[in-house]
Amino acid sequence: MSLDLDLVLKDPEQAIPATKVELSVTCRKLRDMDVLSKSDPMCVLFIKTLGSEEYKEVGRTEVIDNNLNPNFVRKFLVDYFFEEVQHLKFEVYDVDSKNEDLKKHDFIGRITCTMGEIMATGGGVITRELKGKVKKCGTITVRGEELSSCRDLIYMTFRGEQLDKKDTFGKSDPFLVICRKNADEGFTVCHKTEVIKKTLEPKWKEFKIHSRALCNGDYDRPIKFECYDWNRDGGHELIGVFETTSRELSRGPSNSNRYQLIHPKLKEKKKNYKHSGMIILENYKVEKVHSFLAYIRDGTQMNFTVAVDFTASNGDPRHPTSLHYINPNQPNHYIRALRAVGEVIEDYDSDKLYPAFGFGARVPPDMKVSHEFHMNGKPDASCEGLKGVIEAYQNSLKSVQLYGPTNFAPIITRVAREAAAKRDGTEYFILLIITDGEITDMQNTKQAIVKAAKLPMSIIIVGVGNENFTAMEELDGDEVRLSFQGEEAERDIVQFVPFREFENNSNIIISQAQLAKEVLSEIPDQFLSYMRKNGINPKPKRGSVTSMASRESAISSTPPKR
Repeated sequence: MSLDLDLVLKDPEQAIPATKVELSVTCRKLRDMDVLSKSDPMCVLFIKTLGSEEYKEVGRTEVIDNNLNPNFVRKFLVDYFFEEVQHLKFEVYDVDSKNEDLKKHDFIGRITCTMGEIMATGGGVITRELKGKVKKCGTITVRGEELSSCRDLIYMTFRGEQLDKKDTFGKSDPFLVICRKNADEGFTVCHKTEVIKKTLEPKWKEFKIHSRALCNGDYDRPIKFECYDWNRDGGHELIGVFETTSRELSRGPSNSNRYQLIHPKLKEKKKNYKHSGMIILENYKVEKVHSFLAYIRDGTQMNFTVAVDFTASNGDPRHPTSLHYINPNQPNHYIRALRAVGEVIEDYDSDKLYPAFGFGARVPPDMKVSHEFHMNGKPDASCEGLKGVIEAYQNSLKSVQLYGPTNFAPIITRVAREAAAKRDGTEYFILLIITDGEITDMQNTKQAIVKAAKLPMSIIIVGVGNENFTAMEELDGDEVRLSFQGEEAERDIVQFVPFREFENNSNIIISQAQLAKEVLSEIPDQFLSYMRKNGINPKPKRGSVTSMASRESAISSTPPKR
């Protein structure tokens, strides 16, 4: 695990959000709190701190005088994390003065929900009844809009003409450095080309760069190109510089995208100095990169499947030393892992029916070993909600005999068959495997994963206990892409995490939240890699473009003064 990831886990607030979401609020038929006039409503947003029960205020709308059906103009701008359960609370008040203390105003009502609930609904909209001190306090509608975050990929090719000769016994070894201008007037390097040896007429390879990295959405932001002659000792010699903008580059190959390289010192010293060569844009194209939320809002469903290890190495479930022991005072590691992942995924699975399987046990009535038995004991493996999955797991411990071996391939193949029938982007499958030991069918598992990598599917493996999980690390293709008999997996679809990295935290809520962040953080990228490889784009919905005016109205974390 990298140092950066360690820091994220120690301080979850350091995590990088997947995107930003703008939340708009309207209310209807609010309760009238004033005697001689109508209520003067204001909405306040609170977000629960990760891993705790405390809500923190993040912003307030404006106050609308004498209105029981307000359309608030000021928006809430919130970081979105797929891998977290982001609990939101909206409270509506009748404002009676300029006092910032909410206790000085009349409380009308509130709702609680999660960011996932909002964004996973059709159109990203929810409407709920406000809960107050009395009945019929009115309704609140919250609409979530993802803000554009410059995900487009830009492909460019440049060449040089008549560059200055910098080497005494040769020509030059030129390369380009591209920098964007910052608000403080400084420059940040965002790309460097390869070095081309011994030439004054270089043509660099096509490269790609995210629009966010190049200009961060400001297409008129200055971009500086520096051309250097490479030297082995690191003392690269400047050939010349020029500036342009993303807007100008987007015009493609043209006379306006032929640039003179200017060396500041030579220009200052030489009276007849013209330039130090030319840099020409030869190719420019843009590839639209869609976001994870764009597909979710388009209606793509996340299908969650659970597979639990019932092999004998877990220990007798009746004994406290067993990993399956049901402690009345606190959940075992299997249940904690189920909750950590399931509580995030359930917001994105509309029917809340989760197939739950066990493997490695002898199952009644014939007591034969099965590697994909239904934990609920019914013909249909689906359980109602996360609660139903946990109940099925606990009931299975009473009826099956823990045995072995530890085979993953059967359950991976089973889920892969379902995913193979839904290749059009309407559904994406997530398989959670919770296990305590080494894999017995390693080669078959590799083969199953390589095949599954072509499908809309991801696999999460959580290892419980203190066994050697080296084989699991091999399946997690972060370092070396998994392969089987020379065939490499098309995508990295496996994420493995040992639970012991989180069990030392005495706060179960925090440890579950940290585990969820770790195992789910790669899902959006795995999801998008499948969509890109298969040319599947989200279908745009009317009204989904966020206006510049609405972006400018997004509030900061400090409540506005009245």
